[in-house]
Amino acid sequence: MYQALYRKYRPLSFADVVSQPQVTETLLNQLRTGRTAHAYIFTGSRGTGKTTCARILAKAMNCLNPVDGNPCLECEICRDADEGALGDIIEIDAASNSGVEDIRDLREGTVYMPERCKYKVYIIDEVHMLSPAAFNALLKIMEEPPAHVKFILATTEIHKVLPTILSRCQRFDFHRIKSDDIAKRLLWVAEQEKFTLTNEAALLIAKASDGGMRDALSLLDRCTAYSDNITEDVAASAAGIAGSGPVFRILEAAADHNTAEAVKAVGELYDSSKDMQQLCAELIGQLRNVMLAKTVPDDTGILNCLPSETAQVKALAEKMPIEDIFADLDILQQTGDKIGRVPSKRVEIEMCMIKICTSRAGAAASGASANNSIDNSEIYAKIEMLERRLGDASVQRTAPVRSEPQYPYQQERQNESVPQPAQTSPSAPAKTEQGKIDPSSFKPVERWADILEEYRAACPSGSAALVGSYALESGDMMLIFSENSFFMSVLKAGDNAEKLKRSIQKITGRIYTIRAKCTNKTEKADTRQSLEAILKKAQENGIPTEQS
Repeated sequence: MYQALYRKYRPLSFADVVSQPQVTETLLNQLRTGRTAHAYIFTGSRGTGKTTCARILAKAMNCLNPVDGNPCLECEICRDADEGALGDIIEIDAASNSGVEDIRDLREGTVYMPERCKYKVYIIDEVHMLSPAAFNALLKIMEEPPAHVKFILATTEIHKVLPTILSRCQRFDFHRIKSDDIAKRLLWVAEQEKFTLTNEAALLIAKASDGGMRDALSLLDRCTAYSDNITEDVAASAAGIAGSGPVFRILEAAADHNTAEAVKAVGELYDSSKDMQQLCAELIGQLRNVMLAKTVPDDTGILNCLPSETAQVKALAEKMPIEDIFADLDILQQTGDKIGRVPSKRVEIEMCMIKICTSRAGAAASGASANNSIDNSEIYAKIEMLERRLGDASVQRTAPVRSEPQYPYQQERQNESVPQPAQTSPSAPAKTEQGKIDPSSFKPVERWADILEEYRAACPSGSAALVGSYALESGDMMLIFSENSFFMSVLKAGDNAEKLKRSIQKITGRIYTIRAKCTNKTEKADTRQSLEAILKKAQENGIPTEQS
C-alpha cells in the first residue's frame, strides 16, 4: 500500500531531525544523563517537527538499548512504538478531545503503572485547543504527577496556553527550517524514490513550503503525480503558484508604472487558475528581496530567492526608488489582509495593481499622467479618478511659486476678526489699531506641498479633501483655504486635526494655531438655494415654517 512521503520519511531518531539543533542537542544531553523533565512543551509553526520529536523523546525514554541518547530502533519497545502499538505511549489530539471529561479520563489513567515501559508518556497535540476547564483539570495532575508519568505538549499557538501550564513545562521552540536544508532533504528523498528532481525545483518547493518540512514533502508528493522528472515548471504547476517569470513580469510593469501590462499579466494568471491570494504572497516575497537588495546590496545571503532570480532582483532594485518599494509593499500587505475576505479576489488584486502603477511617486518621477488606458469598467474608472485626484497634490511640489499671489483671504477677511488663542504668543500675527488681524502680515506657506505629502500618509481622506488648497502663515498662526467643504467635516472628525498639526510640525519644525476656511462660494450658494427651495415648497403645501 502506498504511503505518503511525509509519513514514509518521518524521522525515527534525533539524528534524522532537520535543522532543529537547539532542540535535539538539549534533549540528547538530558537523555544521556538521565535528567529528563516530567513535562515538556514544544512550540513552533506547522511541519517543523514538534510531534515527531515528541514521539522520538517518548521512545528514547523507554528504549531498552539507547545509543548515545537516541533510541536504538531495534528493540521491541522501539518497533512497537514506531508501529503505534505501544500502549504506554498515549497520543491525544486536543482538537477533538478538548473537554474536561477527556482530561479527567487521562488523570484516572495516570494512577496505573506502565504495562511494558519505564514511563507512561502522554503526548497532547494542539494543546491550545483545550477548554479552560480542561486546562485546569490538566494543571492539577501536572503539578505533582506520579514518578512514572511524563507529559509532552505540542502547540502552534503558545500564547493560548495558560501561564500556569507553561510554568510547569520545559519549553522548546522549533524554528522554521531553512530552505537550503529542506532542499537537501528533498533531493535525498528523490534519490531514494528513484525519480528526478532538479536543484531549482527543490529550492522552489522549499521556498513555497514556508519553512515546513511536512508541507515540502506533501508538495513533492503532488509533483510526482505530474511527472517523474520534476523541473521548476512542474513544481510551480503542482504548487499552484505563478512562478518567477510572471511575478517578475508584474513587478517590472509596476516599476515602469505600466498599468495595462500589470493588469493583463494578472488576468492571464487568473485564467490559468492561479490562486490570487498566493500571487499576492509571491509578490510580497519578491518585493521584500528587492527592498533588501536595495538597502543591503552586498549581502545576497539574506535574499529568499533562487540563484537564477538574483540578477532580476538586483535590476529591479536599481530601477525602483526605496520610497516606491515601501509604498508598494504597504499596498500589497493591505491587499493580502483583505483578499481572503472578499468575493472576487481577481478584482482585489487588480485594484492593487492599479494603485501601485498609478502611485504618486511613479507619476512624479516620470512626469506621466495617472490617466492610463485600461479596462473601461466602472470600478477601474473610479479608482483611476481617485488616484489622479490624490496624485495632484504631489504635482504642486514642482509648480513655481508666484512672487505675488492673490489669495481670496486678502479680499474676504479685511473686516473679519479671527479668534485669538488663550495666551498671546510673542510671535502672534500683526494687528491693526482696531485689534483685527492685518491680512498683509500673512505670507504663503512655502512647503505646503511637502506638508500635504506628509498628511496624506497619516490621513488619506483628509488630504484628498485638501487637493487644490493653499495656506498662509503669520507668526504662530496658519490659515488653510480649501475649495472642498468636505474638508471642514473631515478636520473635525476624530484626531484628523491633530494629525495635520503633527504633519505641519514635522515639515516646518514649528507648532501653529490652525484656522481653516472653505473658499467654494458656488457650493455654499447651491446649498442656500436648496434650502430656500425646500422652505418655499413647504409653504406652498401649508407646512408651517419659522418664516411663515
